[in-house]
Amino acid sequence: MNRDQFVYQQATRVSVFGLAIQVPLGLFLLIFGRVTGDSSFILASVYVLTGVLIWLSLIVLFHQHGLERIEALENEEIDERRVGDQSVFEGEREPSQAASRRLLFMHQWLMPTMSGIVAILLSGISYFTITWLARLDDTAGNAVTFGVGGFLGWQLAICAVLALFSFIFSRFVAGMAQKLAWQNLRGGAGAMVGNALVLLAIAVGIVFQVFRKPAVLEGIAYGIAIFLAIIAAEIFLNLILNIYRPRRHNELSRPAFDSKLLGLAAAPDSIVRSINEAVNYQFGFDITSSWGYQLLLRSILRLSLLGIVVLILMSMVVVVQPGEQAVRLRGGKVVGEIAHGSLVLKWPWPFESIERFNVGQIRSLVLGSKLLPTSKVNLWPIEGEPDSSRRPFIVLAKSIDRTQEQLGYLGVSSPLSVKDQSTDTSQVVTQFALVDADIVLEYRVKEDGLLEYLNFSGDIRSRRTILDMRERALRALALREVSQYLSTRTLDQVLSPTGDSLVLQLKQRIQAAFDRSGSGVEVVGILIPVLRPPAGEPAGMFEELSIDIQNARKVVDEANRLVNTTMSTLVGSPDIARRVVLDINLLRDIEREHGKDSPEALQKRSTIENMIVDARAQAASIIGVARARRWSMLMSARATASEVLGQAPSYRAAPEIYRERAIMAVLSRALAAARIKYVLAIDPSRIEFDVQMEQPEPGLNLGDYLEKKE
Repeated sequence: MNRDQFVYQQATRVSVFGLAIQVPLGLFLLIFGRVTGDSSFILASVYVLTGVLIWLSLIVLFHQHGLERIEALENEEIDERRVGDQSVFEGEREPSQAASRRLLFMHQWLMPTMSGIVAILLSGISYFTITWLARLDDTAGNAVTFGVGGFLGWQLAICAVLALFSFIFSRFVAGMAQKLAWQNLRGGAGAMVGNALVLLAIAVGIVFQVFRKPAVLEGIAYGIAIFLAIIAAEIFLNLILNIYRPRRHNELSRPAFDSKLLGLAAAPDSIVRSINEAVNYQFGFDITSSWGYQLLLRSILRLSLLGIVVLILMSMVVVVQPGEQAVRLRGGKVVGEIAHGSLVLKWPWPFESIERFNVGQIRSLVLGSKLLPTSKVNLWPIEGEPDSSRRPFIVLAKSIDRTQEQLGYLGVSSPLSVKDQSTDTSQVVTQFALVDADIVLEYRVKEDGLLEYLNFSGDIRSRRTILDMRERALRALALREVSQYLSTRTLDQVLSPTGDSLVLQLKQRIQAAFDRSGSGVEVVGILIPVLRPPAGEPAGMFEELSIDIQNARKVVDEANRLVNTTMSTLVGSPDIARRVVLDINLLRDIEREHGKDSPEALQKRSTIENMIVDARAQAASIIGVARARRWSMLMSARATASEVLGQAPSYRAAPEIYRERAIMAVLSRALAAARIKYVLAIDPSRIEFDVQMEQPEPGLNLGDYLEKKE
């Protein structure tokens, strides 16, 4: 091919046509992505718009090549006209090569600069895309949403048509680039085939999105970002190699944005040639020219069509195994009846698909962050430091009733609720405790609940999560029931349940919650491999709880024994003591209201006394002794009074004689016990002394011990 200006003008026109395709294509993808909210289209548009720089560079480069050719032809024509003549301007030929110098400047500076800009843009797009995708499941409040348009059919058609058109144009440009004068068009062909690859990848993701597999489209977006990073790295590598690559004189460097990876995709026939050469090299002779290989190449299309037909026919028949249930989906909608262990016929993919479920399979769902490793012996104090990711459950501690402290002694319950005069509420203190538990829910799909199971929630699984949406919903319902149930049970009832077991109660509550939600799930069982106080110091302290409880019970039992013994000794039995205390409290209320001497108080006091006396205990004995003493004092007073009343007639008959006789009687009683006797203030004429001296007998004289009568 003659390398004249018309050759480069043709390359310039092709570059302008490529730019005319690249710009509307990028703008269309950007506008469509913004209108429909599709993130993949926006990502593709950014990459496509980056290729505009490549086409602009090629337009400028090939236009300058054309100017350089025109300048060269003019110089050659001038040289031919002046053959054999000496020109006065022979030394001024240098300024006439301005176009050539500008072309050399473009190859040395413009193309590397544009390549560097393209590489920076691609690496920046890749970095920000990967960073943005990493925030899809961010739990710190910076989460983003991967948008998918609502017109999946149109989106698929647009991607397929534009990818096909881009690939055809890239093949056309790659064919032109095989000529030496147009070899720089390989960069444009690579940019255009890159458009085709990106759009084709998005089309594949949209197909999976139709079948409700959104994770595939997100993964394709992540793959596109990596693809851009690889192309940017290749451009940077080409820039470095172009600096140190040796070249012949007048040989121009290849632009760094001319990617060899994209060049292979734009010219796949070169890959086929490479494969043929590799096959011939391995076998040692030209096997690609043999009749068998040529027959295979001629029949490859028909064999491929036959394989596609067989795959389509195979996709129309689905075998549902025993124990499985299957539904037919047409455009995501369930059609037909549920199949049970049979052969199902359907339309070929992608018109219809079959979703099979093993309804008999028992699935496990951990109601917590993660399971603790269990051992044969669970020693709470040495289980290690507490895990901050685990969340304990709240349970009730024992309620402290302040009423018991106001009764005066243990073992006696008040029939009246003690009220706080300021707040008018019972003095009951409710406390809470924490338990660390691993709870595993085992469930399966009900035999007739597959449709409810499918309609309950979707099976979409977010990135960096293990559970899908349906499992997360079931886990949330089960955790709610577990938390509510445990919050109504005391610590002893949770760690040492009595009656209906804790597992049975949780199973019934969770099953009822699933039935109310229409989940179509049957709870098979509840496993609790670990149930303990929170790890760390509380666990070690809790092991001492049983000893403390026993000591407390011992103190309470001793106090109750003392109370019962004391009450039995005093009033006969603890039951009678409680009734007596109740009546005493009522008596105090009556005395405060009516007075101590009121008839009601006297009657209540008599009732209490009779109750104590009828018990025939120590208190009754004391009351009996007091009553006897009272009667003794009363009878003694009556005897004295009767004696005085009996001496009254004698006194009235002779008062003087009665008085003297009484005085003498008193003196005789008083002087009988005195060893020295003095008589004072009495007339001596009225006193007569009768003294009798007696010798005491050494023997036993019974008369001394006999009482002498007065």
